[in-house]
Amino acid sequence: MKTKFTKRRGQVDEQAFRTRLLAWYDRNARDLPWRKSCDPYRVWVSEIMLQQTRVAAVIEHYHEFLRRFPTVQKLAAAREASVLAAWSGLGYYRRARMLHATAKVISRERGGEFPKTADAWRELPGIGRYTAAAIASIAFGEPVAVVDGNVERVLQRMAGQPISGEKVWAAAETLLDRMRPGDFNQAMMELGATVCTPRAPACLTCPVVGLCMTRGEMATGAKPTKQNKREIHYALDRQNGSVFLVQRPRNSALMAGMWELPQITGLEDDAKASFRLRHSITVTDYTVLVWQESVPKGTVGEWISVRRLRGIALTGLARKILRKAMDLSAIP
Repeated sequence: MKTKFTKRRGQVDEQAFRTRLLAWYDRNARDLPWRKSCDPYRVWVSEIMLQQTRVAAVIEHYHEFLRRFPTVQKLAAAREASVLAAWSGLGYYRRARMLHATAKVISRERGGEFPKTADAWRELPGIGRYTAAAIASIAFGEPVAVVDGNVERVLQRMAGQPISGEKVWAAAETLLDRMRPGDFNQAMMELGATVCTPRAPACLTCPVVGLCMTRGEMATGAKPTKQNKREIHYALDRQNGSVFLVQRPRNSALMAGMWELPQITGLEDDAKASFRLRHSITVTDYTVLVWQESVPKGTVGEWISVRRLRGIALTGLARKILRKAMDLSAIP
């Protein structure tokens, strides 16, 4: 069912909204590498990388990932360990595994042909409603709207009331510019990311401020998520140009099969640690202390030469520690 805003509910002139938003996007869109082409492979890779990851972090990895795997066939033929190594630092490694699995389906079962519709994309591993719509609209021009956190926030503020679930998807479809669906979807996300931000939105520079019912932050009543704090210790054991690493179990729920420094306990004088750093994962803030120590006797792991570090799948934290402790050029 099509959802229409009404003036009584703070609805906007839909055509005016489209015209102003797209004109603003044409002038102000960020120069991002994945916007230089509508190639479905590059659009797909970027959309998976951008899930739950900051744009700045994705830019750093996007070029290197495409250098290693320039085509879907190259990605499908790669070892999973190589894909995870290229993904290292982006987090949420299930995305990389699903990307690899989908590449195999496209390359081996579809003859390298990408789906052209959102419905067809959703049949592939790891592709949800948002991702399918984003790829289909940007790469193939299918007139289908997207809803992510940025888009939902824009729509709620435009309406002046909380909307969610199917109602927010219906509202996005109502506003969608069907002549330029890919640009419109990117413009909506761009507006939410750079102007209509969660805190202190820049309403004075918003291209559609005259159509907005909120013009500022909108109270949601939601309590901020409480961050847990934890201190962890790792041993950095090096000899003869190699570092001792351990591999997470293959059946681990998090970062299965990836390499990290061995975690240690029983060290009390924190001042003697080689260095410390901060690391956050979802709702936990870690204080990480790194010790130049021999690993405890009996620790199961391997000595990995510094030259090999670029080719193995490191956890994001291990990567951060090694980049701080060693020659930065040696760590991807």
